[in-house]
Amino acid sequence: MARVLSRPLRTAGAAAATALVVLAPPGARPAAAGEPVRLPGVSTRLADGAPCAKASDRTAEARPWTWQALGLPQSWRLARGDGVTVAVVDTGVGTGIPALSGRVTALDGAGRDCVGHGSFAAGLIAAAPADGTGVAGVAPRARILAVRGTDERGTPSAGRVARGVRAAVDAGADVVYVAHALPTGRKELTAAVAHATGNDVLVVAPTAPDAAPLDPRTRRPDPTARPYFPAFVPQVLSVVDHGPGGTRPEGAPQPFAPDLSAPGDLVVSVGPRGSGHYIGSGSSLAAAAAAGAAALVRARHPELSAAEVARRLMGAAYPATVPRLDPYAALSALLPEGRQSVPEPEPAPLPPSVPHAPRHRALVLAGGAGLLVLLVAAAAVVVPRGRARGWRPAGG
Repeated sequence: MARVLSRPLRTAGAAAATALVVLAPPGARPAAAGEPVRLPGVSTRLADGAPCAKASDRTAEARPWTWQALGLPQSWRLARGDGVTVAVVDTGVGTGIPALSGRVTALDGAGRDCVGHGSFAAGLIAAAPADGTGVAGVAPRARILAVRGTDERGTPSAGRVARGVRAAVDAGADVVYVAHALPTGRKELTAAVAHATGNDVLVVAPTAPDAAPLDPRTRRPDPTARPYFPAFVPQVLSVVDHGPGGTRPEGAPQPFAPDLSAPGDLVVSVGPRGSGHYIGSGSSLAAAAAAGAAALVRARHPELSAAEVARRLMGAAYPATVPRLDPYAALSALLPEGRQSVPEPEPAPLPPSVPHAPRHRALVLAGGAGLLVLLVAAAAVVVPRGRARGWRPAGG
């Protein structure tokens, strides 16, 4: 398994550069003598006055630890996301990212990503592997539909996210990834999810924010567990992050049990432009990996409904306190669900009924033959005795 040392601080504002050591697993393209690769950290939103995210001039050559954790090479033998569209409701997705070249469609100006988070998530979902780097998305042939769920600086609102989900569904998305966990907007976000469910579209979202929100009175992280939307809506596939060792890093309190955990700590993906890479952590990034896995399942099993895709991902997950996403098992396992069950064998044909008249004749002939045998047997006993007695009556 690839090993990553050092980690970025979880902040809602602009992230500082982070030292990242990537050790390549067997068979991976090695980094230069295992030397540290320093990658910039991705932000969820920009602070006031901060410049837009730039193209990274750093490239991670070795495979990140997520390759092994998600079983990507094995999964790609079965599906790569062909024909499936994943909507990214976030800060936008850059249309000039080489790893997503020709596969990004943007709605209403979402083709410009000042923050970089939407592009990073889109790369986790669908970035194509390239020579000289081990970074790739879970479904590298899926298409991306960029939909804005925030303002230009990355601040989300329930109204923007709800409108983004509806727009993504109406534009033909098969899976909708929502990057944000919001404490308000229950009514409108529940209605937006219902619109997706009614159109057989699966919504995937993080269980809680990447960083614990600040208490407005103390300006310290608020330890209160509360429901976040849209993940709290039952029809949404809710996801929390875990790290290389399977442990979940410190983040916002969890108000309910997530459906899945997925790699989201110290993950590597693309920036809003160029071929360089960023690093990030959080449940929003774990949800992107789960959205990519949903795209794989929809590509391999197009007959499954959105609800059945979610059940398959959960049913095939690796057993843990929070089941861990296992795309290969979801693609290959035979699970006891509707259309995946073994077909019942057809009933064996029965021979036509035999007419009764021939059977009666056969019984009569058999009875007559038996009577004749008995008469012959009796004669064989009686005749010799009669001859021996000179055919005289007994006692005469």
